[in-house]
Amino acid sequence: MTFLIIGLVMFLGVHSVRIVADDWRRQQIARLGENKWKLGYSLMSAVGLALIVWGYGVAREAPVVLWNPPVGMRHLAALLTLVAFIFLAATYVPRNQIKARLHHPMVLGVKAWALAHLLANGTVADVLLFGAFLAWAVMSFIAARRRDRAAGTTYPAGAMSGTLIAVAAGVVAWVAFAFWLHGPLIGVRPFGVAM
Repeated sequence: MTFLIIGLVMFLGVHSVRIVADDWRRQQIARLGENKWKLGYSLMSAVGLALIVWGYGVAREAPVVLWNPPVGMRHLAALLTLVAFIFLAATYVPRNQIKARLHHPMVLGVKAWALAHLLANGTVADVLLFGAFLAWAVMSFIAARRRDRAAGTTYPAGAMSGTLIAVAAGVVAWVAFAFWLHGPLIGVRPFGVAM
């Protein structure tokens, strides 16, 4: 559990600098240069993510169960993760109505993903991992919307074609991950038996 906590502090800490210290972040980028900042940011993120994956894997070997979610929560989790994948796709597909309306679909996707996993899992490690990501995503979304208002940021109108591409890409990615990749990569088959 210790490595999971250290990984979460590193990964989410680096990703929280813009939330809690945006002025300091800008000063550091000006002082170090954008490339050095991005290199340090990427290294800290990668190490933090590796510790999260390792720590979570170790914690799953001897889980401390807080509750056993009802089976129906798996269905709700599947729906929420589908939404998360669509939001993730909308982040990258140009001129879609999802991004035009919501502005920060990636952070909303993290919210949906984290909430889905909190609803469907009930161990201490799950609460720690997915609860931390959910809390981060809520704070990140609030901070991003505040920055948008302060800067007067406007988002281009979305087109139906971009929206349909984002939805289709999200659905295809969700199907691939849920039915084929989640099991080998994570060790749990969302629509089958655990590995």
